[in-house]
Amino acid sequence: MVRTFAHLGGPGLLALSALDSSPLFIPFGNDLLFIALAARKHEMVVYYALMATVGSVLGCLVDDALSRKGGEKGLEKRLSPRRFASIKKRTKKSAAWALGFASLMPPPFPFTAIVAGAAALQYPRKKLVLVVSLARFGRFLMEGLLAIYLGRRLVLRFVGSPVTGCAVAGLIIVSLVGSILSIRGMAPKRNSASH
Repeated sequence: MVRTFAHLGGPGLLALSALDSSPLFIPFGNDLLFIALAARKHEMVVYYALMATVGSVLGCLVDDALSRKGGEKGLEKRLSPRRFASIKKRTKKSAAWALGFASLMPPPFPFTAIVAGAAALQYPRKKLVLVVSLARFGRFLMEGLLAIYLGRRLVLRFVGSPVTGCAVAGLIIVSLVGSILSIRGMAPKRNSASH
């Protein structure tokens, strides 16, 4: 999957980042692709960071639209009581810091849940986009500099190894299952008493 997006370069990175930040579940996909692309073409790091950031923000806007419409009650229905309480507490206390921190953290940190929580609790969309854009761009730039520092051969050897291939296949399976569960969780629950 990552190779397919890699052939597209920046637009592929934008698309994969958008999917990763949407309600779909694609752990590490955009990070692996970004690192591989940055390791191959050092001079394109800023461009790739911008494309990954734009894609991530587009995915967040999908989360925002779905969560803002459902509001706090919709979010409460989608999450376990413990997770809902945690996200509500973080978001109410300081949404900008929670969003910024979540944007910097790698998977499995619940980035999309924090975005959904901020939107459901009506955090202003413009501020959400600004915070996520700045933090994500910083994160991708740091990843790009790390890829340059580690060197192309080391990163490409890691990405091309059989172990990585098996890990990516496993991630694809986990992503599909996670995406199905995420989409099922967003669907309105049917009331069995309505018959």
